[in-house]
Amino acid sequence: MGLTKSELFSDVQNELALTAKAFAHPARIAIIQYLLKTNTCINSDLVQELGLAQATISQHLRELKEIGIIQGDIEGTRVCYCINPIRWEAIKSQFIRMFNEFTPSSPENCC
Repeated sequence: MGLTKSELFSDVQNELALTAKAFAHPARIAIIQYLLKTNTCINSDLVQELGLAQATISQHLRELKEIGIIQGDIEGTRVCYCINPIRWEAIKSQFIRMFNEFTPSSPENCC
């Protein structure tokens, strides 16, 4: 069996791409911003805050949880979510390292 396209790239490149994909939907950005603002939430709070269906919110939460950006605890019949601080710092560091690789040159030196 041949290589998958992801095997052509480094682990760091693949991880950055997966993380960027998690950030690639405005609903997920809104969820992250809400969690950053409130520092915790219960799933039903997000339904009221964003105006999206419960199933839609749950799908986006699942994707954010799979990548490790958020974590959740079950409280009876509710799930309380928050930003995973360790993963958040790792993601932040990865993107900062990539952005810091850019050294601006004069406009004449750009293609």
